[in-house]
Amino acid sequence: MRKLLTLGLLCFAAVLMLAACGSDSKEDIVKKTSKKWADSKGYEVKANMEIKTTGDTKKYNVDVWHTKPEFYRVAVSEEGQETSQMIIRNEEGVFVVTPSMKKTYKFQSDWPKQNSQGYLINSLAKDLASDSQATMKETKDSYIFKAKTRNTHSKMLPTQQVYINKKTLLPTKVVVLNEASEEQIKITFKKITLGVAKKAGDYDLQDFTKPSDSDEANKDKANVDEKAAEDAAKDADGEATAEENKEGKTEGKTEGTDDKAAVNEEEAAGETAQEEAAEDNASNEESTADENGEKVATSADADASGEEATNTDFETHYPVVDWNLKLTDEKSMNTTAGTRKILSFEGDKSFTIIQEKTTRAEQLYIPVFSPGDPADLGFTVGAITDNSISWEADGVSYFIASNDLSKTELVEVASSMVNGEMK
Repeated sequence: MRKLLTLGLLCFAAVLMLAACGSDSKEDIVKKTSKKWADSKGYEVKANMEIKTTGDTKKYNVDVWHTKPEFYRVAVSEEGQETSQMIIRNEEGVFVVTPSMKKTYKFQSDWPKQNSQGYLINSLAKDLASDSQATMKETKDSYIFKAKTRNTHSKMLPTQQVYINKKTLLPTKVVVLNEASEEQIKITFKKITLGVAKKAGDYDLQDFTKPSDSDEANKDKANVDEKAAEDAAKDADGEATAEENKEGKTEGKTEGTDDKAAVNEEEAAGETAQEEAAEDNASNEESTADENGEKVATSADADASGEEATNTDFETHYPVVDWNLKLTDEKSMNTTAGTRKILSFEGDKSFTIIQEKTTRAEQLYIPVFSPGDPADLGFTVGAITDNSISWEADGVSYFIASNDLSKTELVEVASSMVNGEMK
């Protein structure tokens, strides 16, 4: 009996050992994914990203290149729109390129070391490895991790769910959740290619800032129009010269006759002018008041219409945050680019917001130095420092400055203005 009991216990222990061997722990999966994603010499990623804002969902296409140790190119474009941006990190630094505005901003930054993004799978691996409290559950096809985020949105979007395919050990989806565990950002991976190592020259800024086909077409059209204008001017000059020569030949024959006719015309015109002058003097006094009044009214109308056009330069955006906040001042200033709106808020947190229309660069992509770090706001890439954040969206530039707000709070205010109040 004892032998049978001992044998049964040994069989049960063997089954437990086999079961344990067949199931990887959370730590095992983290190690395997870290080795596969982060240790790769490079990768390419194509993904779709959905961002949920107040009553709206925006969709983006994301295309990523990464070559170890620190070369990156992230291209983000909104579906159905011409707007796009690129973040490029090469030997010269970090750049944000906005092709539609022909603008390039340069940063002295260590991005993305301290600003993880779900579409950067090497950073995603670090997110899982650095969170000792991360949890893992299994489905038939996936490992699903729930871990902390590590970026400027970490207060508003504190957690993320990472779906990993069991067979390939590659991520299939990342869902970023807000404090209420509601989905705010979803990244769906369409294609991941590991082991792709590009040359340093492939990340050269000039390769991404060449004139587009539309720019070249517009340039060619302008050259054609300019040449046509020059040819037309030459033709007009030639015709005018020919006409002058023709007139010069006949001038001598008609000079005497014209002089006699001119004398007679001057005498008749003098008498007529005296009569008209008398009539004009009589009527001028009656019409002056009405005429001046009409001119003043017309001028006032013009000023009013000009003011109205300035006021409709763009819609003013206001932040929507759950703070004790009051708009204490709102000013409008006229600039060469149009209207500049300055909003001052006071309360638990005080800050100032400046909004004005953006201007398209005259020359192609001359880098402009920008302090701070790139801030991926989802809908656009801006620049963030300890006391400010700036970005451009829908033809308007925004700048928020504060001595009271943290970086996370600056991002929170900026994000709340995407679909916030407008007037």
